[in-house]
Amino acid sequence: MITIVVGTNRINSVSRQVANYYQSIIQKKGITAEIVDLVDLPHDFTGTALYENNGNNAIFNTMRDKVQSAKKLIFIVPEYNGSFPGILKTFIDGLKYPQGVRDKKAALVGISSGVQGGVFAMSHLTDIFNYLGMHVFALKPKLASIEKNFSNGKVTNELYDELINTQIENFIKF
Repeated sequence: MITIVVGTNRINSVSRQVANYYQSIIQKKGITAEIVDLVDLPHDFTGTALYENNGNNAIFNTMRDKVQSAKKLIFIVPEYNGSFPGILKTFIDGLKYPQGVRDKKAALVGISSGVQGGVFAMSHLTDIFNYLGMHVFALKPKLASIEKNFSNGKVTNELYDELINTQIENFIKF
């Protein structure tokens, strides 16, 4: 089982479409892949699920438990303002510490409208995951200009498609 985390709560996001694409490739290899989409977070979770309210929000708990029970995670990481979305950091802050993601394996894929493909976003997220004791897979596709290279639910750029398939194949073995 691989759990794919959509790293934004934006409705109808490209990140979700890329997550669906990843899920379809993984499932064609005979492996179950589930998606946790941050769009499903309760709007009030920062006040009802974090810190002294830890464990009090059933919807958040279900999403957190899916991530914490996974052995392998793939994070679809959109670039927002030179980093990753704050909602993703807040979600990570709601995971149990230190056991939440310690010793789990993670793969990252960066997406951006710009030319850098989320490189800074993935770098910042890698630092956090390393701090939390997660094992981050080295191959991190950077999907720049995503709107030009993704159409009808599929990657249209051959290099991107090759990188994604190589990442998935090797992450399964990781």
